[in-house]
Amino acid sequence: MTFRTPGFGRRLGTGRTRLVLPVLVTLAVLLVAYLIFTSVYTDLLWYRSIDFSKVYTTQLWARILLFVGSGLLVALVVGANMVIAYRLRPPYRPLSVEQQGLERYRTVVDPRRRLITGGLLGLLGLLAGSSVAGQWPVVLAFLNRTSFGVKDPQFHRDVSFYVFTYPFVRLVLGVVFATVVLSLLAAVAVHYLYGGLRLQGPGDKASPPARAHLSVLAGLFILLKAVAYWFDRYGLVHSERGVTTGASFTDVNALLPAKTILAVIALICAALFVGNIVRRGMMLPGVGFTLLVLSAILVGGVYPLLIQQFQVRPDELAKERQYIQRNIEFTRKAYGVDKAQVVPYGGQAESDPDKLKQAKDELKGVRLLDPAVVGPTFQQLQRVRPFYRFPDSLDVDRYKIGDQTVAAVVALRELSSAPAGQRSWVNDRMVYTHGYGFVSAYGDRFAQGGMPEFLTKDMPVNAASQIKVERPEIYFGEYSPLYSVVGGRGQQELNYPDNSQDGQASTTYAGRGGVPIDSLFHKLLYATKFQEKNLLLSGGIKDGAKILYNRNPREMVQRAAPWLTLDGDPYPAVVNGRIIWILDGYTTSNNYPYSERMSLGDATRDTITDTRSAVARQANDQVNYMRNSIKATVDAYDGTVTLYQWDTQDPVAKTWMKVFKGTVKPRGSIPAELESHFRYPLDLFKVQRQVLAKYHVTDPAAFYNAEGFWEVPEDPGAKGRRQPPYYQSLRMPGGGTEEFALTTVFNPRGTPNLAAFMSVNSEPGADYGKITILQTPRTPPSQGPGQVQNSFETDQQVKQILTQLRLANTRTIAGNLLTIPFAGGMLYVEPMYAMAAGGEEQQPYPLLQLVLVRYGDRIASANTLQEALDKLFGDSGGSTAPPSDQGDRKQREDGKQQGDVQLSAEAQRAIDELRDAVADFDKAQRNGDFAGMGEAYKRIQAAQRTLSEQASAGSRPSSGSSPSPSGSPSPSASPSAGG
Repeated sequence: MTFRTPGFGRRLGTGRTRLVLPVLVTLAVLLVAYLIFTSVYTDLLWYRSIDFSKVYTTQLWARILLFVGSGLLVALVVGANMVIAYRLRPPYRPLSVEQQGLERYRTVVDPRRRLITGGLLGLLGLLAGSSVAGQWPVVLAFLNRTSFGVKDPQFHRDVSFYVFTYPFVRLVLGVVFATVVLSLLAAVAVHYLYGGLRLQGPGDKASPPARAHLSVLAGLFILLKAVAYWFDRYGLVHSERGVTTGASFTDVNALLPAKTILAVIALICAALFVGNIVRRGMMLPGVGFTLLVLSAILVGGVYPLLIQQFQVRPDELAKERQYIQRNIEFTRKAYGVDKAQVVPYGGQAESDPDKLKQAKDELKGVRLLDPAVVGPTFQQLQRVRPFYRFPDSLDVDRYKIGDQTVAAVVALRELSSAPAGQRSWVNDRMVYTHGYGFVSAYGDRFAQGGMPEFLTKDMPVNAASQIKVERPEIYFGEYSPLYSVVGGRGQQELNYPDNSQDGQASTTYAGRGGVPIDSLFHKLLYATKFQEKNLLLSGGIKDGAKILYNRNPREMVQRAAPWLTLDGDPYPAVVNGRIIWILDGYTTSNNYPYSERMSLGDATRDTITDTRSAVARQANDQVNYMRNSIKATVDAYDGTVTLYQWDTQDPVAKTWMKVFKGTVKPRGSIPAELESHFRYPLDLFKVQRQVLAKYHVTDPAAFYNAEGFWEVPEDPGAKGRRQPPYYQSLRMPGGGTEEFALTTVFNPRGTPNLAAFMSVNSEPGADYGKITILQTPRTPPSQGPGQVQNSFETDQQVKQILTQLRLANTRTIAGNLLTIPFAGGMLYVEPMYAMAAGGEEQQPYPLLQLVLVRYGDRIASANTLQEALDKLFGDSGGSTAPPSDQGDRKQREDGKQQGDVQLSAEAQRAIDELRDAVADFDKAQRNGDFAGMGEAYKRIQAAQRTLSEQASAGSRPSSGSSPSPSGSPSPSASPSAGG
């Protein structure tokens, strides 16, 4: 017989339910805590592996202190005001409908008052702490600020006040403002809930204690507003009101005194609110507040508007002249272009044949190999196996070959993934772990067939290579896997395919980089981090194994130096036999006084950033100060990160070197061989050319009238995209030797002509960073890149050659159009590549087939640059015009061509037919005769088929024998940009 106590089962079930909820909450809290610990601790282990743990701990402690400090400040102050409001509640509340309705809420709130208050304050503290913790760079920069040694012309304060102190003051004011506003809102809510404030009923709507409490808070708010008005005066140096950035005539003569007046009025108003503690009524505070609002509208808004409209605009240049001058001076200084030299050039281009030939003989090292075009060529000729890859845009560097320094196009053979059909966790993470090999080619010469002439190539590394690579393994690269497990005892990692050794040569990682993962604790952490159970369960992870992750060089340097903005194009170099990634780091600010702000992303965009994945695009951050202060390196084998100070005068870099002491090495410690590979950075140059497009004009009147403003030209053949700058070796006018330089050109704003040529010395040394601008005369105008490209495409002889190249399903790709100062004029050089237009299975790749050159009105083309220059400056004076039609037809009737190869009669007739059809097509196109265009195009196709058949039969048409209509659907030249 079983006895049951009534209700026992229900009580047991209720007890279990009450127990389950705390257990689930506890487990959830522990899980979140474990995940946070895993994230923080694995990050710390990674920073330790590159010897930058101080950077991580400094950031972490700064975030924690700001989070806790600001969160506690907001929570305590708001909580204190809620407590004060509660204690000042009236002991008796008048009977009214309003109070009867509030009584229901008080009944609900009172038993849980502390819980509700604690929850709200905790939420406010979390939100405030999270917001302020993200501002740790502002706080640390202020605490370690460094003087610029330059004072602004209006307030005579050092620039460091605007770059470091002013942002910190605004941050503090923002936190205090938020705290007071939240306190005021919380106090109003508590006073209303407990009867201190009323909306209905006779008599005073606020009890005396509530009035006094709220008056003090309102007075504090207005007092803060007075402080904000005072500091707003300094913010005028960033004003956009005038013609240029910076305090304008209206700002200085109307808004500046207005801010001072408003600050004084706000002080008086705050005093009236605080004085309301000892008297009843809100008349005086109300009058003061009304006066403040009206003053803000009239003095701070209407008065400056009237000054701008009726005093400045009728005589704007005279009023703004000195402020425009300030903007010009400070903008040029902020972007480091204040020493740029503008030199008149091109007024007297050389025409003497003997002098031109002499100048031609001195022209050396013109880079024809376009790094933005030949990526597929490197891929096809040097990939070796399908699981390797090259970037779609290569890099340009210099190397000492024998007794000469040559420009080279370089790239690394990085790992793509394990081969198709062999994918597994072990293969992906423990066998195929790294890339192999440094591949480089001469920039100014080609092998047979238009292929690159390689300096280093193939696998394994050839000891006889021109550039000695002792450690070719690439464990840290731009395309490295998410993570790899390497270096375990007896672990066999694929080093390179080798048919002589059963298909592959293996290696075991022995570098210092990476985090040990041979302990159970670390396996558990990383299994959680990467959500991969095999890291915990795999028996292949042996003693000494390490895990490599966060392996992209740009990401690694960004983590090691979070205060830097990194260039979008890291490049590899071989230094003392090791492959080293080199990165340029910028210090930036958007608080430099009187300097024009610009979007970093917009200023650095061009054809390369828009069409190539290998070059990272900058974020659209606003900047008005920029320096290349740091050169960073990452060892491709062991991941060693090193930061070197480059600009020793930059106060922003000095400030951050105080924050993260010991993380940046002095400039004097840079190895000489490493320094020889440094170059002037691309993104800084793009920003500077954007600045100099306007700020080469230093006269305020000319600047006001936009007289002589330039623009970066559109890249020929890449509509809507800016032409990128190019690295090339050249001899500037008046220079004794060739220099490695970064160059660009300008057009006059709104016109396609050439306005100027800009070059910056990119060779480390005394002249490194020297900017020279060669300004061409306005009359007669010089042709710009787009016009030169068009002249190549429309030149009769060049059209004939290009048409021949485009036969038989082949398309042409124009390489970088280089502009070179030469003999008092401009020499244009453009390599033309040809590539089969086949499908993906054919895997076509571009090969150099033609070099186009232009000087003045002369155009020539040949298979090599030397031959093209010989034609250009030969006895005939180059190809200034095609032969006359009569003479040309007579030559064809004789059955001869330019290459002295005999043509068949049928081929000659096809050429004549093609020429006539092209002319008819062009005429029909100009007249809008679509039917005529269609008929002409059919004739063109028929003639091309005949020529192809004759070529296959052994009757090869000559270069320069068949034109292409500019508007025909045949494959067209697509100019590309490079490097």
